[in-house]
Amino acid sequence: MTEHQPSPRVPDGPAAVPGCPVRTDAVRLAGVSYQQTPSQLYRALRREHGPVAPVLLDGDVPAWLVLGYSEVSHVTAHDELFARDSRRWNQWGAIPQDWPLMPFVGYQPSVLFTEGDEHRRRSGVITEALEGIDQFELGRDCQYIAEQLIAGFAGSGQAELMAEYAHALPMRAAVQVCGMPDSRADTRQLVEDLRISLDAGEGDDPVAAYGRVGERLRQLVKDKRSAPGPDVTSRMLLHPAGLTDEEIVQDLISVIAAAQQPTGNWIGNTLRLLLTDERFAVNVSGGRLSVGEALNEVLWLDTPTQNFIGRWAVRDTQLGGRHIRAGDCLVLGLAAANTDPQIWPESHVGAENAAHLSFSNGEHRCPYPAPLLADVMARTAVETLLERLPDLVLAVEPEELAWRPSIWMRGLTALPVEFSPVVR
Repeated sequence: MTEHQPSPRVPDGPAAVPGCPVRTDAVRLAGVSYQQTPSQLYRALRREHGPVAPVLLDGDVPAWLVLGYSEVSHVTAHDELFARDSRRWNQWGAIPQDWPLMPFVGYQPSVLFTEGDEHRRRSGVITEALEGIDQFELGRDCQYIAEQLIAGFAGSGQAELMAEYAHALPMRAAVQVCGMPDSRADTRQLVEDLRISLDAGEGDDPVAAYGRVGERLRQLVKDKRSAPGPDVTSRMLLHPAGLTDEEIVQDLISVIAAAQQPTGNWIGNTLRLLLTDERFAVNVSGGRLSVGEALNEVLWLDTPTQNFIGRWAVRDTQLGGRHIRAGDCLVLGLAAANTDPQIWPESHVGAENAAHLSFSNGEHRCPYPAPLLADVMARTAVETLLERLPDLVLAVEPEELAWRPSIWMRGLTALPVEFSPVVR
């Protein structure tokens, strides 16, 4: 990469603090428990360690997993204690350049790592650019995309919905609102590179994938600088805050990544719930109230973003009965917090209760109106599919569905379905 093509890197920082912050009973954030039944693991961790658990990241790098709803809310509401600039980390001396989690934590000139006035400036640009999206128009566009995708497999009577529908729809919608030409091959490559960047599997190179995403968006920014249009990228370029091209590239990566992978898994997880839970079976076909309830329940009980890395302690402090040292890394356990028995003692989720932490909390939460736009995409995707294919059923037994092996994202590897072929 050239000097104009930065990739996540190991910052200059303090040497690793030996043995900090974990104890000998720290739990590795890996293994089959995170694939099929993470909620059981979170309950076990909470019973053994309380609301803040000592854990080991890839390569046995120590961190804290924040499990409690009130503790995650506290961390995300107090940037003066738990900040986003990863250069504070006290473990950088032990982190190799090719560490698998580098796309998450390697400092970049992105809104994700800014703080204070600079964060407000950068997030303000994103907010105003997203506010320029007409939600009704987005809904119509998503319905058109959905119908195109459905038409591609409707005649066969079968489909694999994760690749052919759930992930494809939000990416095409995100590409469109950002002003990128809708090349199917280009879009598929972006989907794959974002998946690798956010959730690398065995044999994947997340740093290289992140670099490819950046290259594609640098070309987009260059094109829009020459010929702006009615899109998010152009509005960011023309904003009076005067962001540099590289700042816009980095912030667009955050916007598109948030629009695609989490929304795609939100769609897939909701379809799984509707197709496997008898509570929704009676009214699933075109049942708008059922769809709304399912979308909300998924955010509480099967949220697409399970864990988020992270925050870094600004100074020594206390959290959940733990002594947190300056520079310690905290992983936000969003899924664990959403299922905290302190707020749901009987695991009952209210249909209209939207106080979940799936979009995080505080100044660094998903910027308004991003959650509303994601809801438009997800709701349109689910409703259109069920209306067009009303006898949609799973092609396998529910217990055969497999979750991706990830501690970060919650999504199915595949969602095979069957239905009556639609003759055109």
